[in-house]
Amino acid sequence: MGGFGSIAAAGPMFFFSAWIVMLFGGLLYDEVGFSPFGYVDAMKVTIALWLAVAPLVGAASSRWKRLKKLV
Repeated sequence: MGGFGSIAAAGPMFFFSAWIVMLFGGLLYDEVGFSPFGYVDAMKVTIALWLAVAPLVGAASSRWKRLKKLV
């Protein structure tokens, strides 16, 4: 799936990822030392993680495509 389809597929994955972050935050808050947070805060954490990781994934993907062309 390329282009617009991949953007549309990322929407539901964002909400699912935020839900997973909220669950893990609720499970680990005692061990890590922060207070439990709700879904909206989990969405903020998720978007921050996505903004940090997306350029890395894009760079790795383009490098992998260039390496495949050489072989």
